[in-house]
Amino acid sequence: MADDLTEPAEFDPDDVLTLDDPSFVPENVALVTGGGSGIGRATALALAHNGLTAVATDVDDEGLDETAEKHDELDLDGAIHTVSGDLTDDEDIEHIVEVAAEQGQIRFLANIAGLQTVAPIEEFSMDDYDLMQQAMLRAPLYLTKLCLPHMRAGDGGGAVGNMCSIHGHYVTRDKVAYNMAKFGLRGLTQSIAAEGDGDVRAFSFSTAYVKTPLVTDQIADTAESRGISEREVVEDVMLGEARVKEMMEPVEVANVFALGFSGHAKHLDGGDLLFDGGYTLTYD
Repeated sequence: MADDLTEPAEFDPDDVLTLDDPSFVPENVALVTGGGSGIGRATALALAHNGLTAVATDVDDEGLDETAEKHDELDLDGAIHTVSGDLTDDEDIEHIVEVAAEQGQIRFLANIAGLQTVAPIEEFSMDDYDLMQQAMLRAPLYLTKLCLPHMRAGDGGGAVGNMCSIHGHYVTRDKVAYNMAKFGLRGLTQSIAAEGDGDVRAFSFSTAYVKTPLVTDQIADTAESRGISEREVVEDVMLGEARVKEMMEPVEVANVFALGFSGHAKHLDGGDLLFDGGYTLTYD
């Protein structure tokens, strides 16, 4: 595999976008799913560094421990709490929100957790489809439903950020469940905005390929399904249509979540932020 193209840099607080925002205070909570690795971990760390109390959740206990250890090692400004949970289990989701609410006022929700399965439609496992839809579409809706009353309480206000993808704009072959989930997340985003009355905002964030385990873990399957080498997957499939010939770093994604949650983005409501290096809107 092309490790030089796909290996993320170590998280460095100096790379974090820090914002002077009155809502970025320890008594306000940002709940982050997928917090045990990749974008979720970087986002939890970046939001904590901005002064919030971040609650990171994941089904991966070891990953969550590593996130907490990284926070302690870097001595970030804000706090991180971790809570293990399975996003396909309603009782777990309810417990996650209860734990987050115990840490302060839930103001922000970052729906980041994701799964990937690479297979043509004729061979696609419906069990895999059900799992992906539960974790990547149903869970963000249920988390939003449970977090909204907390966001509206007191002075009110908050935001939901949904991790979308270029696959929520156009699709690639052999990823039908992922494509459908990402298009659905854009619909969820707009639905939250429609009912948020301007006090609770929502936005989605669409990237091309980011240096995360979700991306690197699909390279071998994509190579096999297309009959090409793993390096060709990275250079020709993942980066071939992009104008910026490098994958995003997880912290770069985290910085956009921080901006989207801040008052600087008060007019970002229902929209999708397309950070894809020119992938979807340009062509030769």
